[in-house]
Amino acid sequence: MSGHGAPDLVAVEGAAQLRVAVVASQWHATVMGGLLDGARRALRDAKVTDVIELRVPGTFELPVAAARLAGAGVDAMVALGVVIRGGTPHFDYVCQAATTGLTLVAQRTGVPFGFGVITSDTDEQPIDRAGLPGSREDKGYEATASALATAVTLTPYSR
Repeated sequence: MSGHGAPDLVAVEGAAQLRVAVVASQWHATVMGGLLDGARRALRDAKVTDVIELRVPGTFELPVAAARLAGAGVDAMVALGVVIRGGTPHFDYVCQAATTGLTLVAQRTGVPFGFGVITSDTDEQPIDRAGLPGSREDKGYEATASALATAVTLTPYSR
């Protein structure tokens, strides 16, 4: 895991009027709790109040939910999930489907996405990235700040 080169976690200026959707998996409750807390904190820091929060069963379901919400007039989207490698190729299929699906939704709709899907080899790695007490990274905050910053940057070029 490398956090080297990551920007500082700061509030995004100019995002207060954005409508933002956060789509989050239900798997791995502890990690998802940390990711959601980080996303909510980033939204609060940026003074964003128009937020849709939607929970789906797993990471595989993130793209279809994101596609539906992107069509609902949101300015930015955050996708949060966790996939931990097991002993079968299931990990590869879910990670590839989520990544490709979310990328396609972003490209087709022009809605900026924050990609907060943690993929890991061990149970400990996502804990260290979930923004929990003692974690070294806060991927929920980072993904949300990224989506907000991109939406603010693209605002002059809105439809």
